[in-house]
Amino acid sequence: MFSVLKKLGWFFHREKRRYVIGVFLLILCGVLELAPPRLLGSAIDDIVSGSITWPSLTKYILLIIGFLASIYLVTYIWMHKLFGASNLVERLLRSRFMSHLLRMTPPFFERNRTGDLMARATNDLRSVSQTVGFGMLTLTDSTAYLAVIFLAMSTLISWKLTLAAIIPLPFIALAMKIYGRIIHERYTLAQDAFGDMNDQVLESVAGVRVIRAYVQERNDEQRFTDITNDVYKKNLAVAKVDAFFEPTIRLCVGLSYAIGLTYGIYLVFHNELTLGDLVSFNMYLGMMIWPMFAIGELINIMQRGGASLDRVNETLDVNPDVQDVANPVVVEGPNTIEFKDVTFKYPTSTINNLEHIDVSIRRGETLGVVGRTGSGKSTLLKQLLHEYPTGSGDIKISDVPIENISLNQLHGWIGYVPQEQILFSKTVRQNIQFGLQDASDEVIMDAIRTAAFDQDLGTLSDGLDTLVGEKGVALSGGQKQRVSLARAFIADPDILILDDALSAVDARTESRIINNIRTQRSSKTTLISTHRLSAVEHADWIIVLEKGCIIEQGTHETLLESGGWYREQYERQQVESGLTDEEV
Repeated sequence: MFSVLKKLGWFFHREKRRYVIGVFLLILCGVLELAPPRLLGSAIDDIVSGSITWPSLTKYILLIIGFLASIYLVTYIWMHKLFGASNLVERLLRSRFMSHLLRMTPPFFERNRTGDLMARATNDLRSVSQTVGFGMLTLTDSTAYLAVIFLAMSTLISWKLTLAAIIPLPFIALAMKIYGRIIHERYTLAQDAFGDMNDQVLESVAGVRVIRAYVQERNDEQRFTDITNDVYKKNLAVAKVDAFFEPTIRLCVGLSYAIGLTYGIYLVFHNELTLGDLVSFNMYLGMMIWPMFAIGELINIMQRGGASLDRVNETLDVNPDVQDVANPVVVEGPNTIEFKDVTFKYPTSTINNLEHIDVSIRRGETLGVVGRTGSGKSTLLKQLLHEYPTGSGDIKISDVPIENISLNQLHGWIGYVPQEQILFSKTVRQNIQFGLQDASDEVIMDAIRTAAFDQDLGTLSDGLDTLVGEKGVALSGGQKQRVSLARAFIADPDILILDDALSAVDARTESRIINNIRTQRSSKTTLISTHRLSAVEHADWIIVLEKGCIIEQGTHETLLESGGWYREQYERQQVESGLTDEEV
C-alpha cells in the first residue's frame, strides 16, 4: 500500500524541510488539542466538588481560548505546507509528463491513444497530488495523532478503560486491508475506461464533419452513451467499495463508545474514575473518530494514488525509439546529404518500406521525389527527421552519419511541411511566428508573399489577427497549406522538406510558390515530394519511387527522354490541364 510513498521518495527528499515543518506542526496541533478536554474535565470535577470559583473559572475559560487560538494558527501553517506540496508535485509531474511527450517519437504515439494520455495527465496526476497532500495528513493523523490521543487516554485518564475501548480497532485494520486491495484493482479499470472515453470524444470532435456527412450522429451518440455507461459502471464499482469505509468505521467507533461509556460508568461507581475524567475520556474518544476515519481515507488515497502513479510511470518509463548519441559530432552545416544503400522498415510493417536507396544532394540543390500513392515518398523524406531507428545502409549529412548528429542540431537545420498541416488554435500571425519567435510583421509578410498567401490575407476578417480555429478549421485546405509554408519559409531553414505540401493549391499558385522557392533558396537545399510533376520540373535531380525502390532518376529532361513512368504521368497531367501534345 505504501509503495506509492517510496516511488515519490525523490519529492519528499527534495521538499523534506516543508514536510518536517508540516508534520511537526500537525503533531503539535494534535498535542494542543488534548488540553481543552482535560481542562474541561478538571473544571467539571471542581464543580462537582464545590471548589470552583470565579477566578478559577475565568482561568479555565482563558486557557481554553488560548489553546484554541494556538491551534488555529498552527493549523493554518501545516495546511499551507502540506497542501502546498500537493499543488507543487502536480505541477512538477505535469511538466515532466509534457516534456516526456515532446521527446517521444511517432512509434510511441502509434502505440498510445491521445485520450488515455490526457487522462493520465489530468485525473491520474491529480490523484497522485492528493497522495502527497491529503495522504500525508491522513498518514500522520492515523498514526502519530492517534498514538498521542491513545497515550493521553491511557496515562491521564485510565489505561484499563483505554484498552477496553480500543478492542474494535483491529477489525478496522482488517477491513481496510481487504477494501484497499479491491479499490486498487477497480480504480485502475475506472481510469482506463476514462481514457477510452477521452479518446472517443477527441475522435468525435475532430471528425464531426465526416460524422455529419455520413449521417452518423445517432450512431456516434450511441457509441458515446455505451462508453460513458462503461465509465459509470466502473466508477460505481469503485464507489460501492468506497461506501463500505465509513459504515465500517462508524460501527467500530460506536462499539468503542458503548464499551467506553459502559465500562467508564462502572469505574465511576467504584471510585476508580471521576466524573470529570469520564467526560474528558469521552471527548478524547470523540477525537479518535477522525484518526479512525483517517485510516480508511489513508487506504483509499494510497491505493488510488498508487494505481494512478503506476499509470503515469508506465508512460514516463518509456524511452524514445530514437535517442541522442552520447557524444554527438558537431557539424558546421548540411553541405551534402547522402543516402547510400538505405533499406528501412517501419516497426509495424512486415515488408521493407524503402529498399536500396542511393541518392546524393549538395547544398543549394533541389531534389524531387515522385511516384504512385504508397510508393514511399514520405517515408524517404522522413528519414532526414530521424524519427524512427535507422535501417541498414548509411544516411550522411556532410559525411557524418545521421545517428552521430545531435537531434537538436539536425532539427534546427530542417523546415518541414507535412502532408497533413497542423495549425494551432491561434491567429494567423502566431501560427507563422511559430517558425521564428517575435518575428516582425514585415518579416511575416515576406514569408506570406513567398507562400503566395498575400491575396488571401485580405479576405480574412481580421487579417493577420484572424483566429484559424482548432487545427485551422476556419481556413480552406489551400489556405492551411500556405500558412504552413509561410511558417517554414520564415524560419529560412538550411533544409526545406515539402511533403506533398502543394496538393491543395491551383496550378498558377503552385507556379508562383515554386518560382519564389527557386529565387529565395538558391543557396539552400530543398526536397519536394509531389504527385503533380510540374512542382519538380525545376529540380536538379528527380527520383521516381515504386514500392520503396528507385525505378527512375535523372533531370526532368532526361526522364522525359527515357519514356518511362515519369513521361507517361507527365503527359497525362499535361492533357488534364488542357494543354496539347504540341505544347508539351
